[in-house]
Amino acid sequence: MRRAMAIQMIINREWGLAKNENPNQGAFVIDELTELVEEAVLAEFEKISERGGVLGAMETGYQRGKIQEESMHYEMLKHTGEYPIIGVNTFRNPHGDLTPETIELARSTEAEKQSQLQRLNDFHSRHAAQAPAMLKRLQQTVINNGNVFAVLMDAVRCCSLGQITDALFEVGGQYRRSM
Repeated sequence: MRRAMAIQMIINREWGLAKNENPNQGAFVIDELTELVEEAVLAEFEKISERGGVLGAMETGYQRGKIQEESMHYEMLKHTGEYPIIGVNTFRNPHGDLTPETIELARSTEAEKQSQLQRLNDFHSRHAAQAPAMLKRLQQTVINNGNVFAVLMDAVRCCSLGQITDALFEVGGQYRRSM
């Protein structure tokens, strides 16, 4: 029964169909909503065009900024309650689904940490002869636009994640967020 009521609340409160005088009047509501979406999409395409197309807008960080703005706006509306979400910020069960105030993190002991470091050093020493050649092969495959996945499957047998990551950073550079 709770789920059936939640579905009705979602239809009425979140979807907004009940804000229309007669939701059964046919295609008018759907046509109007479709036109509003089309207008918003066209306006966004025009803004991107003004910035030199998709590549020009990417260079200035327009898309990323727009996504961050919209996300922040949505979160603000959600937290203030202006944007109702059934079960999240409205109509919550007062007796259930309590989220814990603090979550206890599982931390490894110093002995576990040292054991893992020792196993990594052992792995490096066992494969010291094979790793450099495999890393070069991986880098060359990336440069040649080859099948990197196939080479990665071979590389993980004799190279650690750190070694593979460093080798790929040498070839392709490291991602840095530009804010």
